Amino acid sequence: MIRTQIQLTEEQSRRLKDMAAREKVSMAELMRRAVDLWLSSTSPVSVEERRQRTLAIVGRFGSGVSDVSERHDEYLAEAYGEWSSS
Repeated sequence: MIRTQIQLTEEQSRRLKDMAAREKVSMAELMRRAVDLWLSSTSPVSVEERRQRTLAIVGRFGSGVSDVSERHDEYLAEAYGEWSSS
């Protein structure tokens, strides 16, 4: 492991110490977990990878509706209306 120094606000330090005590782990362990989580959620995906992912799902799902290509705007508006009222 590589030793690294960081500066935290008093609030961050207090909350991190409290959480470490509750979970019975070191503050360093919590910081490593946080960094791992952040790195995994922000890792860049190349344009080619996105294209491959997109092509892999094309045609895999069906709506059971035969006029989607003609009325897609209406269906989207209906779906968004249902989501916003949830």
